[in-house]
Amino acid sequence: MRMVRVLSAALLALGLAAAPAAADASPSPSQDGASAPTQAGTSFRTAAEIEQGQPATASGSTGDYLYWSFPADTGQRPTVKATVKLPKSHASQTWQIDVYDGLRRRQACQYGAQTRTAAADVSSVELACVLRTVRAWSEPWANDPLPGTYYVRLTATGVTTADLGLPIGSEVRVDSRDIGGSAAVDGSLAEPLVPGVATKPGEEREDAAMPAGLEPEDGWASGWWSDRWVWTAVGGILAALAGVGGYALTRGSGRPSRAPAA
Repeated sequence: MRMVRVLSAALLALGLAAAPAAADASPSPSQDGASAPTQAGTSFRTAAEIEQGQPATASGSTGDYLYWSFPADTGQRPTVKATVKLPKSHASQTWQIDVYDGLRRRQACQYGAQTRTAAADVSSVELACVLRTVRAWSEPWANDPLPGTYYVRLTATGVTTADLGLPIGSEVRVDSRDIGGSAAVDGSLAEPLVPGVATKPGEEREDAAMPAGLEPEDGWASGWWSDRWVWTAVGGILAALAGVGGYALTRGSGRPSRAPAA
């Protein structure tokens, strides 16, 4: 029974240690609304940087390409939402939001209204794109989301000539859900996919993107840790407790007191 008590205490300590780690894994949204960008870029190189949980606004014209960038780390499932405020008088317009990873590969949306058509009497249109979970590592031929900088592109398609150049307003916000160990994989990238990561220190090239200034609040994950380690340890301890308890139940009370000595 002493061994049972020791294993029970170890299980309790492990559970208490795992709770803060799980709490810290959830990204904390930025509350600094004053520093939110009010302009968008017009290309990947000039994309406006935004933090997750930070709303960004921008004014533009119908027919423009508006770009933002944000960091996404291992285990996160980003959700990109955009609202476009249309002019009072306009024809039917189709708006679309696209998300690209650090290699500028277009990422498919798991679900969400990525494309919507606004009728002539509609004053605004809302778009959403829920990406797949960011993986710590992937095969070179795969198109899986990887940790690094992601780009959001907002634009209108099928715009009539009369509507080109009409003023519009936009708001973009990115939030993430921490999926945890269920999406963990073995292996990790040497570096997150951020602009300039392939540029050597001191090297300057005209076609090289400038390094991004944003990264997750707690830094980029190393890729080796996930809550799978915690639950694996918990499973091992529970198996040990079950073995000790089964032995205690099946071994009986020992040698009968009236049994003759051997």
